[in-house]
Amino acid sequence: MGTAIAVRDLRKSYGHLEAVRGVDLEVHEGEIFAFLGPNGAGKTTTVEILEGYRQRTSGQVEVLGADPSKSTPAWRSRIGVVLQTCQVWSLLTVRESLELHAGYYPLPRDVDQTMALAGLSDQADQRAGKLSGGQQRRLDVALALIGDPELLFLDEPTTGFDPAARRSAWDVVASLGELGKTVFLTTHYMDEAQHLADRVAIIKDGRIVAQGKPAELAGGDRVTTTIAFRLPGGVGVGELPVEIAGLAVEHGAMDQAGRIQVASRQPVRHLAELCRWALERGVELEGLEALRPTLEDVYLGLTTEPRT
Repeated sequence: MGTAIAVRDLRKSYGHLEAVRGVDLEVHEGEIFAFLGPNGAGKTTTVEILEGYRQRTSGQVEVLGADPSKSTPAWRSRIGVVLQTCQVWSLLTVRESLELHAGYYPLPRDVDQTMALAGLSDQADQRAGKLSGGQQRRLDVALALIGDPELLFLDEPTTGFDPAARRSAWDVVASLGELGKTVFLTTHYMDEAQHLADRVAIIKDGRIVAQGKPAELAGGDRVTTTIAFRLPGGVGVGELPVEIAGLAVEHGAMDQAGRIQVASRQPVRHLAELCRWALERGVELEGLEALRPTLEDVYLGLTTEPRT
C-alpha cells in the first residue's frame, strides 16, 4: 500500500501564534482517514496546507508525491475537495452542473455513473437551487468526483443533516473507499468517524495527540469498560465480591439511572465473577450492561485536558 499523504514536523505560525506545532501524519492510498479536533485546534489550517490553499511556515509535506505549495494543474486534477459550504449554479440542473465541471478535467468520470454514485440519478433534470439540503451536499460530492480524483478532502460533509440523511451520506463515503479512492475526512461527529474511518488522528492545540484505528484507540488504556447493573432490594454494594465492590466505590457507585457502575479493565473476568455471585444467591441483576468505550470517550478525554 502506497502513501497518499506524508507530513513531517508541519508548522504554521501567524505572527507570534503557532497554530500548527509539529504535526506528523501519514495517510495510505485507498483508506478513509478521519481528522478530528475541536475548533481552534489547527485542523482547518492543516487541511488547507494539504490542499495547497495555504503556505506552511516549515516542515515537509507531500500529497500524491508532490509539494502542494507548488501545485500544478495536473496535480490539482488528481484531488477533489468538498468544502464545508459550497456554491452551485442554482439554475443549472444536476446533469448540466456535472457536464460543465467535467469539461475542466482531462479524463472526467461518466456523468451518469457519477450521479448514480452520489445518489442523484432521480434528480438529474432538477435545478440545483431546488434540491434539498442533503441533495445539494450530494451534488457537492458529485462535483468533487467528476474529475475522477485519486484523493478527496471532505470537510464536515454531513453537518446539518438529519439522522436518515447522514446515514445515506455515509453510504456514499463508504462507496468511495470501495472504489479505491483515498478520503481525508474532517468531522465533528465521533460516530461518523468510528463508522467510516480506517484510521483517525486527533489534533489539539496544534499537535497530534492520538492516531490509530478507531477500535484500537477506544480499546486502549485511556478509558475502561463500564459494567452497570441494579442490585436487588435490600442488597448493598458491600455484599458484592470484594474486588468489584472496591471498583464500584472507587469510581462512584451510581449512574443517572440509579445503577451500580464498575469501571473495569478486565471486563470478561469481572462479568463472570459478578454473574457467578448473582447465580449463587438466586438474584437478578436488572439492567446489566457492559458499555464499551467509544471513540467519543477517547476524544473528549484527550481534548478537554488543559493545554500543555
